Amino acid sequence: SGKDAGLIRARRMTLRDAADDVVDIGQVGEVAHIDPGIVTLLDQADFIPVIAPIGVGEDGCAYNINADLVAGKVAEVIGAEKLMLLTNTAGVLDRDGRLLTGLSPEQVARLIDDGTIHGGMLPKIACALSAVRNGVRASHIVDGRVEHAVLLELFTDAGVGTLIRG
Repeated sequence: SGKDAGLIRARRMTLRDAADDVVDIGQVGEVAHIDPGIVTLLDQADFIPVIAPIGVGEDGCAYNINADLVAGKVAEVIGAEKLMLLTNTAGVLDRDGRLLTGLSPEQVARLIDDGTIHGGMLPKIACALSAVRNGVRASHIVDGRVEHAVLLELFTDAGVGTLIRG
């Protein structure tokens, strides 16, 4: 997990209610720091790390962190070429339900502003944009329900999701 060797340092996440009072949401956190050295060490030893999105806080407690956000931050700190996020939809869809295969950050902003991108896609889009803005060349939002989706996206021109480039 991200707790191992302090790979993911977390900070407790809090929410505020309508009265602006802090709401305790339990052991939920956000990324405070990722140690790229651990991932690099594993890569150099020919290991492919599978990282559970659990971080450790300064208090020593474990915090559950959104997996997409962890993946994006890891991609940023290791200088990844691509970030691939799997979802249970075809990718980013237009208002008519058609797949948008490629978007720029500016196009994404317009689609958020007009309500086309909403709900559960917003955190994925935010993660993809952050990665692209912080050095990752491309972010892919891919339909994980499609058989061999990752291989198709990586090794063919078929494209099975939405590509976001900076």
